[in-house]
Amino acid sequence: MDVTATPPPPTDEASLRTFGYRQELHRSMGRYASFAAGFSFISVLTTVFQFFAIGYSFGGPAFFWTWPIVLAGQLLVALCFAELAARYPISGSIYQWSTRLSTPAFGWFAGWIMILGQIVVVAAAALALQVVLPSIWPGFQLVGGDPAPTTATGAANAAVLGLILLALTTAVNVIDNRVLARVNSIGVTTEIIGAVLIIVLLFTHAENGAGVTFSTGGQGGAIGALLVGSFTAAYVLIGFDSAGELSEETRNPRRVAPRTILTALTAAGLLGGLIIFAGLLAAPSLTDGRLATEGLSYVLTSSLGDWVGKLLLADVVVAIAVATMAIQTAATRMLFSMARDGVVPFSGALSRVSPRTGMPTGPALVTGGLAAAILLLNFASPEAFLAIGTTCIVLLYLAYAMVTGPLLVQRLRGAWRGGAPAGTAEDGTPLFSMGRWGLPVNALAFCYGLAMTVNLAWPRAEVYAPITGHWFFQWFTLLFLAAVVTLGLIYRRLRLTGVAGGRLPVANTGQA
Repeated sequence: MDVTATPPPPTDEASLRTFGYRQELHRSMGRYASFAAGFSFISVLTTVFQFFAIGYSFGGPAFFWTWPIVLAGQLLVALCFAELAARYPISGSIYQWSTRLSTPAFGWFAGWIMILGQIVVVAAAALALQVVLPSIWPGFQLVGGDPAPTTATGAANAAVLGLILLALTTAVNVIDNRVLARVNSIGVTTEIIGAVLIIVLLFTHAENGAGVTFSTGGQGGAIGALLVGSFTAAYVLIGFDSAGELSEETRNPRRVAPRTILTALTAAGLLGGLIIFAGLLAAPSLTDGRLATEGLSYVLTSSLGDWVGKLLLADVVVAIAVATMAIQTAATRMLFSMARDGVVPFSGALSRVSPRTGMPTGPALVTGGLAAAILLLNFASPEAFLAIGTTCIVLLYLAYAMVTGPLLVQRLRGAWRGGAPAGTAEDGTPLFSMGRWGLPVNALAFCYGLAMTVNLAWPRAEVYAPITGHWFFQWFTLLFLAAVVTLGLIYRRLRLTGVAGGRLPVANTGQA
């Protein structure tokens, strides 16, 4: 009789040590908290309300059909990320994955672009308060004048409200890991309930038939208009990788993170698509111009009545606050992960974790401060709103491609064993795998990501500088990206020669 004892599987902490790191962040998050991290970054109520007007103004009602196309493309990317999250459950996911799939230098640039993109996303999310709060109560227009974000007074007020929100989210990101997870989970639950209520109520107040979604309207030719109309979905359906960012704070992350990456994106995609569809059906008018300027806030208050509409808009405010907090959390973990490897300025201070709270205080303060500095651009011109929003999304799409691209190279070389149907971790845990579908899914994900990056960054004057035609805002995204790459090259040449690899493995380490 065989009485040999089976050794217990290694703990999450022991698994982390195999990557060369010790457990410093508090591992207290369960499956729902992990799901909430990805869902709150996407935050359909925040971004759909923030960018609906842009999609409608260019694509007309037919911009709705760009939503399922973008969702399908992002699901391809999410499937690749799910495989990686199962094999590398480490904070700083994009940076860590890209480094291990390619070279330390390439991975560093992926992390550098991602962290800057996340910080700009934090600023863009905070600006969303302007789309909602003045519609609830005119007193929230602290800077007197027109509350529309495209006006000088609206843009300035958006910056003021955003600065107040950033002070609050930074405080929560410093207090305690458990408080952060609790606030995030409650906020996401509130957002999901609010989203379902909005969908049901708008469907019961429909004034248009489903056929309106085949009307392009908007500006320019049909194809060009829909390419710009796709910006709404592109802006919304990002950040699902946040579940991977919080892997070191999640229990059993190899199992949990891949599932929550996919469920967060799927849930947000379905809810967001239904909100847009219901909003188009319930709109009192498709031609009076208010959908292209006031967006869904106009639909809610006009169709559901002032009291109900404002109550639901209050739920959107909660979603915006939680989304800003969650995005800042993801940026904080990315900066912490890179600092821990000694590959960013002031790494010693930025890699410290409070033993009491389990929170990296330095990165939280830096991300909050830099996001606040970006908000100041809104005082300069209302056109900064769209420039900021587009720039952050382009940076994130590019960083995603810097993961799916090297992963595709690994597959083509036959060096990626992650596609094996029977792939397991060192403790025998079955790992998420696409099996034989991995190669075609990966190839499509990479091509989609590059195509959307080009579409978003294309310097269209009618999109990025419609008021003044100023060349700076028209080319802002490309100029910002060039500055990011240039600064990265300078910094690496001066400070990181021979250091960028930190304690990470060198190229071609794509094995599970």
